[in-house]
Amino acid sequence: MTGKKTRGTIFRSLLAAAFAMAISLSPASAAGELQLITPELLQREKSRWIILDARPKTEWSVGHIPEARSFSWEDYTRTDELGIPFRPLPPAELAAALGSLGIDERSHVVVYGDADSSWGGEGWTIWILSWLGHQGPIRLLDGGIQGWRQGGFPLSVGDTEPAASLTYALSLQPQHDITTEDLMARQESLTLVDVRSPLEWLKERIPGAVRIPWSDFYEGPCRSPLSPEKMKRLMADKGIDPGKPVVFYCTGGVRSAYAWMVHQLAGFTGGINYEGGMEDWLRRPGGDGSR
Repeated sequence: MTGKKTRGTIFRSLLAAAFAMAISLSPASAAGELQLITPELLQREKSRWIILDARPKTEWSVGHIPEARSFSWEDYTRTDELGIPFRPLPPAELAAALGSLGIDERSHVVVYGDADSSWGGEGWTIWILSWLGHQGPIRLLDGGIQGWRQGGFPLSVGDTEPAASLTYALSLQPQHDITTEDLMARQESLTLVDVRSPLEWLKERIPGAVRIPWSDFYEGPCRSPLSPEKMKRLMADKGIDPGKPVVFYCTGGVRSAYAWMVHQLAGFTGGINYEGGMEDWLRRPGGDGSR
């Protein structure tokens, strides 16, 4: 009897260990995995997450989700030595900025914006985290600040209590970005998607690009990102080959980062944000913006 009990105990232990390993290897536990989170779930689980507000700091100061820290692209970009605006700060500076907000590479992070004043900044912030090699889970707040308000949840005004500074360890993921030189060399093997306005497109564009305005990547009064099914339909309707890497671009990488984010949420692989955008393309030899 004792032998049977021992064998049963061992079997249950082995089964539990196998189950734990399956969970640890499941896609939901992948490093830096990106998913949506509802306002209701975030409200219940706020203590588990560090919240980043991707709107301009002026919007954050008027009212933000309690304990949210401001992280707007306007504060973390610069004009580089070639005169190209909207370039992200160097990775080490971005890592230091995240560390000063109490975020390390394994932190659980929720990002939100409003798809109006942030100009897709929530996508840019998520792209930055992915590019830096974030290891912890990343969530986009579905519906952004509008969805939070619609749920009747409170807002805070004024500064958030300073967080204890951490060290953010970089593990740069260059596949999420592309240089102009690499784009020119690989152009035949890539699909380029221009997410700018019709006027911008008519003025100048990268030859061979398909235009899908960035506003097509979200829907509804709360500006929710397209569902995976609708995103896949949109790409198919535009004749985009899912077997080719897709490069999204705009003026300087913010709106295109939003499109990249929706592409990621839909389960596509091979998405790239050309963060230099038209500003970079037009300043390089051969980048004449021809039609």
